[in-house]
Amino acid sequence: MGKKEGKNGKNCLAYKLEPVWDSLKAAEKEKVQAFAEGYKAFLSTAKTEREAVDYFQEKAIAQGYVPFAEKAGQGLKPGDKVFFVNRNKAILLVQIGKRPLSEGLALVGAHLDAPRIDLKPNPLYQDEKMVLFKTHYYGGIKKYQWLTLPLALHGVTVLGDGTLRKIAIGEKADDPVFTITDLLPHLAKDQMEKKMSEAVAGEGLNILVGGLPADEEKEDNGKEKHKERFKKAILELLHQMYGMTEEDFLTSEWQGVPAGSARDVGFDRAFVGGYGQDDRVCCYTAAEALFALTESEQTAAVLLVDKEETGSDSNTGMRSRFFENALAELVYASLPQGELTPPELIQRRCLFNTRALSADVTAGMDPNYENVLEEKNATRLGYGVAVSKYTGSRGKYGTSEANAEFMGEVRRIFRDAGIVWQSGELGKVDQGGGGTIAQFLAVYGMDVLDCGVPLLSMHAPFEVAHKADIYMSCQAYKVFLASAKK
Repeated sequence: MGKKEGKNGKNCLAYKLEPVWDSLKAAEKEKVQAFAEGYKAFLSTAKTEREAVDYFQEKAIAQGYVPFAEKAGQGLKPGDKVFFVNRNKAILLVQIGKRPLSEGLALVGAHLDAPRIDLKPNPLYQDEKMVLFKTHYYGGIKKYQWLTLPLALHGVTVLGDGTLRKIAIGEKADDPVFTITDLLPHLAKDQMEKKMSEAVAGEGLNILVGGLPADEEKEDNGKEKHKERFKKAILELLHQMYGMTEEDFLTSEWQGVPAGSARDVGFDRAFVGGYGQDDRVCCYTAAEALFALTESEQTAAVLLVDKEETGSDSNTGMRSRFFENALAELVYASLPQGELTPPELIQRRCLFNTRALSADVTAGMDPNYENVLEEKNATRLGYGVAVSKYTGSRGKYGTSEANAEFMGEVRRIFRDAGIVWQSGELGKVDQGGGGTIAQFLAVYGMDVLDCGVPLLSMHAPFEVAHKADIYMSCQAYKVFLASAKK
């Protein structure tokens, strides 16, 4: 176990961390590598919240889950598997347990969105005989990290007639890619004297998308008919490819994301590197844990939401009523004949009695930046799933702090199942910090604890996670979802 409690059930007096790898037999080490292959394939495919929802919906259907609407009129019974989708940006997966819903859920919640570069509503313009997209970055990024990268464009466009076009260009070997340019060091004297936060302006993150002019057209008087020939050429291409006009950008959601697949990192392939691991690594492991569940005492659920990186607002974020509304539907569909308790009260009891893991990543100890983490309370890559009793910042502001009783319950669940886990916090006191969806789950009165994968280079275009932690996180979620409240 990561938190060493001794051999033969005898507790050690000292607290000691051990690497996951040391606790695994040869066969399980092979499982770690195999699990990472599936995860890399997912990470390479699902680069937006919409694409992630599509992936989990297809996987759920293959695992015997059905849209809730198909079951609503038949009633729900133990073993039934249903899902809810919210505007193609959030999904709730549910396996009905043997106990009544009033006793609560075993819930794992994570977020599907990741920092990125969004296009503005009117993005396309021509300047210096080149064509670019105006952008607005999404989430907490270091802007300079997004310069000179090969970018892919993913998203959707709703045409004037209501047709939905899916966009994904820059991922195939023969696709073009896009980029945000940077200033050459020979002329960057003024730029390099600025603070890192000021060296690149948000309005300067413009994506280069074209540089060839449309065929020249002239009016009767011989003057050039179209002054913006380069922009016109791109509009012609977009119309050929997607049937778009410039006005259709107003009803589009396009995202600039790093192009290319997730990769193994290191000579020994110990790590996975790729875009969007915050928090799709927890989404993937949580969903895989639920899909592996054969039966459960309590109803088990995985909730994957949008907009966490910008405060969990909007109608697809954790602060929306999506989860509450879906739970109300479950309660009504599960009412036994002759039940006298008002459904609204059952729903409230369910929320209050739910036990939840807020599945989100945390900062791993980086030997290049040791000074921002406190050595005794930092998580380390390769030492198992990371539990954070609290997050937040500035005196635990904006956090949900788990009580000792729930911490003890999770500890026992993990210990009894041989889960390798570790405890940590997000940086030194007053160094910074951050929040998760835990605080928005906690408002219902449920017990909730942050539990996820440690990362290096969090929020960068290329984040790094240890394969052993990814695997152990799935095992941790699996035993939690299978557990029942005592």
